[in-house]
Amino acid sequence: MEKNYLVIGGTGKTGRRVVEKLQGKGHNVKVASRNSSPSFNWDDPETYKPALEGIDRVYIVYYPDLAVPGAYEAISMLTEAAKNTGVEKLVLLSGKGEKEAERCEQVVANSGLDYTLVRASWFNQNFSESFFLEPVQAGIVATPMPDAEIPFVDADDIAEVAVQALINDDLNGQTVAVTGPELYKMSEVVEIIAEASNRSIQYVPVTLDQYTAEMRSAGLPDSYIWLFEYLFKEVLTNPSNQEISTDVERVLGRKPKSFKQFAQETAKTGIWSVKEKTGS
Repeated sequence: MEKNYLVIGGTGKTGRRVVEKLQGKGHNVKVASRNSSPSFNWDDPETYKPALEGIDRVYIVYYPDLAVPGAYEAISMLTEAAKNTGVEKLVLLSGKGEKEAERCEQVVANSGLDYTLVRASWFNQNFSESFFLEPVQAGIVATPMPDAEIPFVDADDIAEVAVQALINDDLNGQTVAVTGPELYKMSEVVEIIAEASNRSIQYVPVTLDQYTAEMRSAGLPDSYIWLFEYLFKEVLTNPSNQEISTDVERVLGRKPKSFKQFAQETAKTGIWSVKEKTGS
């Protein structure tokens, strides 16, 4: 019998790719969001059960990150709602080297449901679809922790692994670590982007205090600033987050996409081109 799939976070970087790949294979897929019917809102547990009714398998992306306050409680309530509505499997997107995320993982692992945990490193798409896009376009990228080496992973690879975990049972009960094939410092990936886009892009190392002060001056919310402090201070310096995994190759039967390949493909879209300012 055909399964019904629900993608929570189905408009995000990995979620929309999971939706596309499941639909491409002919599966029944629903997207859970504030605008879906029924609607789903992480801040309103009353919306969990209606969204899960009639669903067999769920891909879970908690926004903005499993490390933030309130995530553990939300994942606990969602997991309970999944059990009460007859869901059979949960696939949770988690983060490598995040102690708080691992607490959420344990909720899913101890639920009694089939599950797969997908632990991802930092996304390549942070430079094309997220917080590093504007600095790249502006030609100057400043971050703390310049010596941290990161196995950046592509969102397409994460999505393909998640789809395999959803539709097959051979990954049940497993934790799959998804990384790219190489370790890079921030200065190195900025150089790769500059070369691929034929632009001059400067990388500037800053202290964490300088970085957070800049975010505050930009008017970013405290919760956003807290998350970035956590990611830079706790996650990037965690030795487990600076390890290359072979799980993508194990699950997909091919090597993960390299950052250089991602940069070359993305540069062709023109998203990193300098936008000409027009007068009024």
